[in-house]
Amino acid sequence: MTMSPAMPDNDLPPRARFAFDGWTWKEIAYLLANLPMAIAGFVYAVFLVGVGVGLSVTVVGLPLLALGLQGARGLGRAERGRARGMLGVRIDEPSPMSLSRRDAGFFAWLWSALKDPVAWRALLYSFMRLPWGVVTFAVTLVSLFVLWPVLPFIARGLTNADRAMARGLLSPSDELERRIAELESDRGVVVDTAAADLRRIERDLHDGAQARLVALAMGLGLAKEKLTDDPEAAARMVDEAHGEVKVALQELRDLARGIHPAVLTDRGLDAALSAIASRCTVPVNVSVDLPGRPAEAIEGIAYFTVSELLQNVSKHSRARSASVEVWRSGDRLLIQVQDDGAGGARLDGGTGMAGLAERLGAVDGLFVLDSPEGGPTVVTAELPWRDRTDVAVKPA
Repeated sequence: MTMSPAMPDNDLPPRARFAFDGWTWKEIAYLLANLPMAIAGFVYAVFLVGVGVGLSVTVVGLPLLALGLQGARGLGRAERGRARGMLGVRIDEPSPMSLSRRDAGFFAWLWSALKDPVAWRALLYSFMRLPWGVVTFAVTLVSLFVLWPVLPFIARGLTNADRAMARGLLSPSDELERRIAELESDRGVVVDTAAADLRRIERDLHDGAQARLVALAMGLGLAKEKLTDDPEAAARMVDEAHGEVKVALQELRDLARGIHPAVLTDRGLDAALSAIASRCTVPVNVSVDLPGRPAEAIEGIAYFTVSELLQNVSKHSRARSASVEVWRSGDRLLIQVQDDGAGGARLDGGTGMAGLAERLGAVDGLFVLDSPEGGPTVVTAELPWRDRTDVAVKPA
């Protein structure tokens, strides 16, 4: 019997090996981790609902359920992180429970926690994941050893279902929650801006008018002492004090104008913006076309926006002329400031543009900057229009 020669090693067929990419292995790991995560979430949900509802007739039942719901928020946060890291799913964080309600007292916090939709959706997600976790774990484990050539397709199909469930139950429920998160961020901007304005006013008072008035008081005291001994010197000192009073009054007027100008209160945006334009170092054409006066807060923001932009024109633009247009379009107040300067302005250029954009964003406004190198620079700002509610003061 003749034996055939042995096949050389280099003629052997290549060994089968896994050729999955990194994302496939992440999806497989995610599916295998579904079971332990689902068991932990299911046990937590059942225990929380059972104990919380069972003890709801006692004093500790509802507070325990409220605390458990806050823990469910933590489970949802962990699942969003797991999906983000292993499946590449970007899910926005839901808005936190309102802090103002917590500050209002224990019962207000308890009621807010018990009806928190984010926590209840996270709890529902944890409750329904157990059967799905069992299925995905079993299918993935069997496919890993038996059906590995088609495992990437199986893993992709199963994780797509996971992605849909995570987006459906763990993402913010609707546009309202996203809007709440935006408003909370805007509230921080408003608080920071108000604090900065208060510090600026305090600094201007301390370094300007207050220091001048202190010097004035000292000068009048010296003039009083010299009144009998040297009347002429006392008269000169009184005359100098009179000049200091005028300067102090002008500084106080400038400070008051920076807080809220009287011309804006008395005559509206047209006259107030014309007054700003007259102080600009370049000729400014002002056009205000409004059917009436907006709310005081909106009017004030529009005034200070134009004031800041015209200051930038004077300091940085090297322009020969500028224009300011203000008009109403539907429920929006639109402002456009244009100059024929060198251009190149940026939101991060240190000219206060970023601060203006934040202030407008805090009141649901928009700020658009178009400033190519060589000019021209066009800044468009939008503010929500709210009608003025003038309150008549009855005579006593």
